[in-house]
Order: sequence, then C-alpha cells, then structure tokens
Amino acid sequence: MNFPTLRTPSGPVAGPFWNPQRGSSMPFHRYRSIHDRVPSPVPEVERTWPSRRIEDAPLWVPVDLRDGNQALAEPMDTARKSRMFGLFVAMGFKEIEVGYPSASRTDFDFVRHLAETGLPDDVTPVVFTPARRELIERTFASIEGLPRAVVHLYTATGPVWRDVVLGSDREGVRRLVLDGAADVARLARPGVRFEFSPETFNLTEPDYALEVCDAVTGLWDASPDRPVILNLPATVEIATPNVYADQIEYMHRHLARRDAVILSVHPHNDRGTGVACAELAMLAGAQRVEGCLFGNGERTGNVDLVTLALNLHAQGVDPRIDLCDIDEIRRTAEHCNRLPVHERHPYAGDLVYTAFSGTHQDAIAKGMARHARRARESGVPPEELPWDVPYLPIDPADVGRGYEAVVRVNSQSGKGGISYLLRTGYGLEPPRRLQIEFSRVVQRATDDSGGEITAAGLWDLFRAEYLNPSGPVSVAGWRTSRTGPARHDFTGVIRVDGDEREHTGSGNGPIDALADALSSAGIKVEVLQYAEHSTEPGPGAAAVAYAECRVDGVTRWGAGRDTSVLTASVEAVLSAVNRAKSG
Repeated sequence: MNFPTLRTPSGPVAGPFWNPQRGSSMPFHRYRSIHDRVPSPVPEVERTWPSRRIEDAPLWVPVDLRDGNQALAEPMDTARKSRMFGLFVAMGFKEIEVGYPSASRTDFDFVRHLAETGLPDDVTPVVFTPARRELIERTFASIEGLPRAVVHLYTATGPVWRDVVLGSDREGVRRLVLDGAADVARLARPGVRFEFSPETFNLTEPDYALEVCDAVTGLWDASPDRPVILNLPATVEIATPNVYADQIEYMHRHLARRDAVILSVHPHNDRGTGVACAELAMLAGAQRVEGCLFGNGERTGNVDLVTLALNLHAQGVDPRIDLCDIDEIRRTAEHCNRLPVHERHPYAGDLVYTAFSGTHQDAIAKGMARHARRARESGVPPEELPWDVPYLPIDPADVGRGYEAVVRVNSQSGKGGISYLLRTGYGLEPPRRLQIEFSRVVQRATDDSGGEITAAGLWDLFRAEYLNPSGPVSVAGWRTSRTGPARHDFTGVIRVDGDEREHTGSGNGPIDALADALSSAGIKVEVLQYAEHSTEPGPGAAAVAYAECRVDGVTRWGAGRDTSVLTASVEAVLSAVNRAKSG
C-alpha cells in the first residue's frame, strides 16, 4: 500500500493518516464548536472559579438505581435494587435517587417496597418524573406513605430538543415546565421537597436556562428554610470542563433566589471529562453532585462518585462517605449492574496499586520502607502518618487493600510468569483476584527455596492449594434438581468435623442451593464471585471452576476441576470452604 508522504526538515516521512495538503480523513467539518452553539455566559475577566479550592465535600446523590439502571442491558430487579440501596445506606449517602416510577412497573414496585418496609431516619429517597400530569400523578402514587421524599421534575430545554423532541418554542417549553411544576406543588404534602432539572442545560442558552429556573423557584415559593434543588446537567458532554464551570458560575451568580436554592450538577462523560466537569462545577458554586458509584450510565456514563470522593480524600478533604472497603463496594456494584469494574479503574481496579515497571517497584518499595521507618521513629502508627510514597496517590490500606499486590505479586509475575505459565501449560485462567491470592502462595514457596519456579512447580502448588485442599467439610452422594422457575434444590450428605448428615438447600441455581445446604449444616457461605471455563476445546475437555466465598466471615478462593461443569463448581465451593475453615 502506498502511503502519503509527509515532508519534514529532516526528510520525507511516509504515513497513512496525514497529508499536509489535504489534512486528515476525518469529517471534522460536520461539527461546530460549542462556542458557536451556546455563547459563554461569563466574560473572562469576571471568572472567579479558577482561583478557588475545594475544601468541603458536596452533597452526594447516587443515581445508580435510576439513571444508571436505565443504561443496563438487564435492569435491576427488586432484590438487586435492595442490595444496592443497602450499600448506599451503609456508605453514608443521605439522598438516594431510587427510581423513575412512571417509567416501569419494576421501578414503581421498588419505591412501594421502600414505603412498605421503611427507611432509615436520615435517608431521603428521590423519584424522577417528566413534566406530564399523568406521570407526575403516578410518581406521587409511588411515594404514598413515605415520610419524606424529593420529587425530581425534568424537561429538556436545549434548542435542538425543543425543536426536534418537543416541537415547541422557548415560551411553549417554559409553559410546559411551569404546568408540571404546578402539578407537583398541587400534589405535594408535608415531607416532600422539590427538584427541577432543565435537561440539556449545558446546551441551553444561558439566559433562557436562568429564566426557566427562576420561574420554577418562584412558583414553588423557594425560601432558605424550604430550599429547592436546581440540578443543572451536562446531559451530553460537548465542551471542555471550563465551559461547564462558566455556565454553573453564571447561574450561581444570577439566580433570583440563590439563598433558597441547592445548586446541583449531573455531569455525563461523553468527552471523558465528567469528573473534571464536576470538580470545576464545585469550584464555580455547585453544592450537590449526582452520579453513579463507578460511572455507569448511558453512552460513556455518568460522573464517577467513587473517583470524585477519593480525589477529595487524596487532597486531605473528608469525602463524608465511607469507602474503607472498596472491594466490597465494587463487588456489590458488579453484582447489581452485571457489569465489571475495569482493572485500571481509578482507585478501585484490581491493578491500580500494582507496579509492573521495575523502576516503579523500586521507588514504591523504598517509599514504603521510609514510611515504616518514619512511623517507628515518631512513635505514630503507620496508618496515621502523613502519606508520601512514590506512585501511590493514596495509601491502599485506606480503601481496604493490602500491600502484597503493590510490589511483590508483580515481581513474581515478572520472574515466573505465573498466569502465563498456568494458562499455556495447563489451560488455567484464574480470575485476577485469585491470581493475586495465589501469588502469595508462590511468594512463600520461592522465598523458602530461594530460586525460580517452573510451570510444573506452579501446577503442583495450585493443585495442592486449591484442587486438593484438606479440611473438615466434605459432601457425598449429592444431587441437584430444578424444582421451578429460577429454583434449584441441592441434597447431599455433608460431613463437618466428623458429623455426617443429609442436608437439602434451595436457591436460584445449583451453587446457591449448595450454599443454602451448607448453611443448614452450620456453615454460612456467600459466593462473591464465580467463573468457569474449559481447559481445551472438544468433548474430552476438562471444566475448571473458581469460586470466591465468604465463609463465616472469612473470604477465600477455591477451585475445582472435572469433566462435569457442575461437579467442578461444587468442588470449587468446597475448596473455598475448607481453605477458610483451615485458616
């Protein structure tokens, strides 16, 4: 293939992407700058946000149960929503968006579930509704019986949405918004607060957004003792974050009832700068941030609340939510969303505290040694000493991580190629967290021997640790049966410390049913993660299963290998149980 040639002072350079005469092949001419679409509302000389600092956490509002849920291929059912809601309460969130009750029966039923089962005294649910009378009425029906709630009214206000979606002009959309706001006020009762979002705010003319928001706060009679939430979303991110900050500062300065308004933002991540938009918006006057724990949402997602909060933590600002067990938070989000959190996700990914570069490992090891030495010399516990270790912006222990993966796991991976050798030699593909756990076994073995470890040696270690673990629990003569939709039974003779009895359990699958049977035998088992694969294609392949289980409060991995996937799965759970019980 002949590529265009780029002439440089040092000579011609051939390349497929660039020609100085014709430019790139990308159709960039089809798009207009945001500055041509929405004028910047703040003259440069008047900006104040660039010189400000974030010194306090905002009011956090997770929207995983509504906005995030709408972006899932398989929306959450009530069980998953309840588990996510429980996580939010445990983390310390005080306002939680719980659904879009007029959009689906599932959302309506979940809000009713909260009304019927009760709420913590300091938690307020938020429900979302468009500005249409019958949908507003349906929304209020969902919160009947709740002692408090926020009703979140929204209408798109950007010019393209006005023209294409609503088929109306500025005055027509303003009337639509005020009619909806009047319906909300008419149906309100004590304990209900109001929120309004001019959807596509960041694409709306600043003067019009201000006009509509002031009209809404006037109709709702906002006052300092009964403030209205004005939520200003970057519904589709279309500009650099400084433009959004200018838009927020304009509203912050010019709102008619600023002392009666909680100024909220809801950034999306279409340009990959959602976190930056939120941080700059906070500098510009935002007091409240809506987002999802790990940024799930339509297209490229909502702003990531975990990253935002831990960015504050890393700057010495109390985030006011509990992120001390980041792995449990991630596991819950992965379960409820049926989406993995990327290994490189800020603060939460499996690899974010692991250095693969030898120079990075050396710097981290020296920094950790200095930190321990300074703690000893000052008589201060290491977890209380100011943190200053190269390449680690926060202490992994702050979020419940150990130090093994920071240097030692990867050093073994570099020397022995643990994962590569197990995969290529024996067809094993253990999950990342099991790789980390097994690397500690390898570390102990190599520390004892002082030498390298071969693929065969790795296989022997893996079999001894996971496939053939001794322990007090065994199951014999077991069988499974499907007894209804999403219901399985497991029956087997379970032996625990020599006591042998038949037990039966039920669950939504064979593994859940096994866990229930073990529970009836006095062993509390929760399967946190499960994976399986075949060691090779074809009918003679062996199945390998891996299970991460919490057993009576102790978390361990187990593995099983058999020609039957189900048998391998049962062996994996029993492996984890025996490893946990054996310490």
